[in-house]
Amino acid sequence: MSDAPVSRRARPAKAPLSREVIIETGLRILDQEGLAALTMRRVAQDLDTGAASLYVYVANRDDLMAAMLDHVLGTVPAPSGGSWRDRLSELVNAAVAAMARHEGVALVALGAIPTGTNALVLVDRMLALLAEAGVAEQANSWGVDLLFLYITAAAAEQSAYNTKGMRAETHIAEVSKRYAELPPDRYPMVVSMRESLVSGDGDARAQWALRVLIDGILATPAP
Repeated sequence: MSDAPVSRRARPAKAPLSREVIIETGLRILDQEGLAALTMRRVAQDLDTGAASLYVYVANRDDLMAAMLDHVLGTVPAPSGGSWRDRLSELVNAAVAAMARHEGVALVALGAIPTGTNALVLVDRMLALLAEAGVAEQANSWGVDLLFLYITAAAAEQSAYNTKGMRAETHIAEVSKRYAELPPDRYPMVVSMRESLVSGDGDARAQWALRVLIDGILATPAP
């Protein structure tokens, strides 16, 4: 004999909906099932409600993704200790790592001006550190814009490697093999410099790129 149906009153009470609960649920689905699975319907299903209920708190999937990005940026700790350059590098690297942990989150920031609460905290901290270095206001403003672009691009790249289950070193080895097979008469510079083009690990390249950006900001006044 089948069990008698359970009364709705006997079921555990659902957690009340809120923007924060929806964001956390979206991130959980994203991390467990991937970007393609993240839909308003899927989030609603996980919360045992209808999709229409979510629109009280988030406008649409894009709004949810933007909110998830800002939530992730809220996990970036404030840097401490060392010179302004050490703290700036620490802050940038922490932001890259935080965004890269979640598939597709970094792509939300590309082409968008950061206006979320936590994104603005990150921007404010970078502005303060460049000001501490003596960078003039206009160059500081444009420099932070460049640094934020670097953060999102680096995070998007690392996230793509994570999603594919591939290490950057593995990809570089494949590229190196491809370069070695190229005809030198058509690609003379690539063939002659192929060892240099793929040299260095991902961390070394990332730290060099960040030094280039910071040194360039320091040395290039805005018009």
